[in-house]
Amino acid sequence: MSIDPQAATAAVLSRLSEAELETARSYTTGNHWLILAGLVVSALVAFILVRSRVLDAPYARLEQRGRALRTFVVAAVYLVLSTLIVLPYSIYTDWWRETQYDRTSQPLGDYLAQSAIETVLTAVIGALFLVALYALLRRTGRWWWAWGGALVAATIAFFLLLSPTLIEPLFNEYEPVPEGEVREAVLDLAADAGVPPERVFVFDGSRQSNNFTANVSGVGGSARIAISDVALGEASLDEVKAVTGHEIGHYVLGHVWRQVAVLGLLAVAVFWLTARTYPWFARAFGTHASIEDVRGLPVLAFTIGLFFTLAQPITNTLTRVGEREADAYSLDNVGLPDALAGALAKTAEYRYPLAGPVEEALFYTHPTVESRVRTAMEWKAANVGANASE
Repeated sequence: MSIDPQAATAAVLSRLSEAELETARSYTTGNHWLILAGLVVSALVAFILVRSRVLDAPYARLEQRGRALRTFVVAAVYLVLSTLIVLPYSIYTDWWRETQYDRTSQPLGDYLAQSAIETVLTAVIGALFLVALYALLRRTGRWWWAWGGALVAATIAFFLLLSPTLIEPLFNEYEPVPEGEVREAVLDLAADAGVPPERVFVFDGSRQSNNFTANVSGVGGSARIAISDVALGEASLDEVKAVTGHEIGHYVLGHVWRQVAVLGLLAVAVFWLTARTYPWFARAFGTHASIEDVRGLPVLAFTIGLFFTLAQPITNTLTRVGEREADAYSLDNVGLPDALAGALAKTAEYRYPLAGPVEEALFYTHPTVESRVRTAMEWKAANVGANASE
């Protein structure tokens, strides 16, 4: 039987009502504007902290102590204060707005409690990273940007190693997939790909988000595949198998290592640009602190953040390539194109499915749902005669 991929794609997307598409369009467009708003807020934070000279006090108090301790304390103070300054904005973007679009059911109190934990972790881990970065600034001189890229790659890899066992359990509960046909199917797929059964989990993602999602996290022996309880609750057995195959694809294809390498190289470029533009931004914000002086951290952080934001089309492209490869892995190894398409359609609620190529290239971390469903239908058209799984 002949299959028309375009018609099949349209049939899948027709499950979405006009109201659902309008809501997805509004939500997605709003996310695009929040990128610009985030830059404005970041600039405001830098301006407030520089003009208030609030970092001068801990710097002066520890001036006679070790340089590493002084840098750590000043960096931790900066990270905590900047988080507190943007807290109203964060509540709006990460909780209130998500609530309005029915993307989360998390109570505000729980959101604030988890944000407090995240703030402490960010202050400690971020301050340690900044101690190392400022040490490179002092010891490697004008070549600090090159060494800084290696530091970023090493830090990301170390964080990924620790995250599944020490950090993620602070925010969610991870348990083995419950007994039943879903568990048997998921573990069979994992075994076929060489993924240890103890590395496949279900987690209470509904605590923070109503989104249909799953993920791969960690590296080496700490790597694991986690499926949100939202996905398990909303998906059919075949959809769970197709989504699990997609996540196994990320695991088997080693996407995390490619991401670490690319982000490390991108950091080199960002730090190089930062080294050349920091003096201008420092003057604009009104500080005389040199780039090696931790009191200039608000300006340094803004400058680095600005260039990483401008580089988002690069990082988005990297992620989209990985998503396409994981989809292909699921199709080739699980062979359930209709189920994969059905699961993808469920993500259209929070990721407008019909965006054009320019919008996708600039803003989308995943290929559009339309293009991913079409790929699944093209696979079905090419393989349905030889593969009777559908």
